[in-house]
Amino acid sequence: MERNENIVSSCLPRIRSSFNDLTKTEQKTATYILENPSEVIHMTITELAEAAQNAEATVFRLCKKLGFSGYQELKIALAGDLYTPLESVYKEVDPTDSIRTMASKIFLGINEGLQDTLKIIDEDAIERAIQAITTTRRIDVYGSGGSAIIASDIEHRFMRFGISVRSYSDPHLQIASATLLQPGDLVIAVSHTGANRDVLEAVEMAKSNQVTTIAITSYLRSPLSQAVDIALHGMGREVTYRSEAMASRLIHLAIVDVLYVGSLLRQQDKIIENMKRVRKSIAKRKI
Repeated sequence: MERNENIVSSCLPRIRSSFNDLTKTEQKTATYILENPSEVIHMTITELAEAAQNAEATVFRLCKKLGFSGYQELKIALAGDLYTPLESVYKEVDPTDSIRTMASKIFLGINEGLQDTLKIIDEDAIERAIQAITTTRRIDVYGSGGSAIIASDIEHRFMRFGISVRSYSDPHLQIASATLLQPGDLVIAVSHTGANRDVLEAVEMAKSNQVTTIAITSYLRSPLSQAVDIALHGMGREVTYRSEAMASRLIHLAIVDVLYVGSLLRQQDKIIENMKRVRKSIAKRKI
C-alpha cells in the first residue's frame, strides 16, 4: 500500500480496508488492534505480539502491508485516530485553561510520574548500575531525539567524577563507539520508547564486545529493556502515548540524579576531590 501525507490519522481505516488482503496470522493482530486501540498505544511490539498470540515478525509485516515504516509509525497513526492534535501533545489540557490551570495540570502529571516511578523502582537494578558506573574506566552514552538531551546531561554530570564519559546522538557515531568498546567499559542507552533501532543496534554491538549495558527507558517490556544487562524504568504519564515525551524526560533525569548521587556516596573521597578541582577551575572563569 502506498504511503500518503495523511498517514498520521489513518491507522484504523487502513486496517479495515485491507483486512481481507491480510494473512490469517496478520488478521489476528489486526483484529486485536481494531478491538483494543487504546490499549495498543500503550504496548511495545513484543507486548502486542504476545497479546495477539503472534510473532513480532508478524506485527512488523502487518505494519509494512498497511504502509507504515514500522510499529512506531503505526502507533503514531493510531494515536491520530484516537486523539485530537492537542490531545496528542498533552491530553489533559484544554484550550480554555488559564496559564495557572495549564501549569498545574502539567506539574501534576510530572509529580504523579515521579511518584509512580518511585513505587516501581528496582533497587537491585539501581545498585548494580551504580556499581557498574563506579568501577568502569569509560562510559559511552547513546540517545536520539529528546533522549539525546538526557545523554548529554549524563556526560556533563559524570565527567566530574574523573571518568571518561561521552554522549553520542548521531547513529553512525553510536555504532562506531560501540565497535571500539572493550570489556570493562560501560554503555548507558536512553530511549523513551526503548524501540529506537539505531540505539538498539549500538547496544547489541557493545554487548558483542562484552561491555556492560544499562538502559533508561519508559517501557518495562521494550526491546531495549530486554537487550541490556540492567534496565531502569521511569513511569511517565504520557507512556500511554504522547508525541512529546514531556514528563518522561524529567523522570529519566531524576533517575540520572539517583545514579549520580548513589555513585557519589560510594566513592566520596575520590569523587568529591575531583569535583572540587573542577569547581575551582570553573570559578576562575567567572567575573
